[in-house]
Amino acid sequence: MRHLKLLDKSMLSKINPLKSKCRGLKLTGGRNNLGRITNFRKGGGHKKLYRKIDFIRTETEGIVLSLEHDPNRTAFIASVYDLKKKVFFYILAPQGLKPGDIVKSGPHAEIKIGHSLPIEKIPVGSFIHNICLSKGKKSQLVRAAGNFAQLIQKDNLFGRIKLQSGEQRLISVDCTATMGILSNENKNLICLGKAGRSVWLNKRPTVRGVAMNPVDHPHGGGEGKSSGGRPSVTPWGKPARGQKTSRSKNKLVIVSRNSQL
Repeated sequence: MRHLKLLDKSMLSKINPLKSKCRGLKLTGGRNNLGRITNFRKGGGHKKLYRKIDFIRTETEGIVLSLEHDPNRTAFIASVYDLKKKVFFYILAPQGLKPGDIVKSGPHAEIKIGHSLPIEKIPVGSFIHNICLSKGKKSQLVRAAGNFAQLIQKDNLFGRIKLQSGEQRLISVDCTATMGILSNENKNLICLGKAGRSVWLNKRPTVRGVAMNPVDHPHGGGEGKSSGGRPSVTPWGKPARGQKTSRSKNKLVIVSRNSQL
């Protein structure tokens, strides 16, 4: 295990997750509703409980009880007790959030890490995450470990944010976002060290198509090691590289990530 690299998670709580905010999660093993394997790189893995995260964050005010590990996502999560509604809920934990901190959401929340408020209330230049794309909907952008976006411009209708991919897009000022950078920023430094640890995470080995037989993959077969001469295709014969999947363009994307390359 000389190559194994794991992160220190001693700061995380080891208490049982909130029972009212968990449900069972059935692993598919890469199979569709007909029982046929459509993803060859999934299988095995430990049982998981899915934690329901509050991605909408309507007007709330709560105290952070603990920081916890979530097996279904890369960032850490925080369990919060709402002081007014007397309920528990989970949120994505940003860097610097500690048990005992007060987190608020709504247009009257302060400019502070972990607080969720509309784009129109956030100062230009701030780092944000957990961004929703339309008012009243759950957040969809910037939810992975160590991720963040920056609000670089704002007017009466739209705010302009810059993502880590280099993409710049317009977001309505009525949409909400959370202040701060997401936790577990060193997630990319993890080295699992052995194939068995990947299987614990429901990940199976990746086998190249050219290493298979003709019955298993269009790239399979041939005398010796054969490669090239044929376009790359999926196991079902569809083009796999250099093919456009859609001609539609999102008008709210100002600078696409492809233009940064």
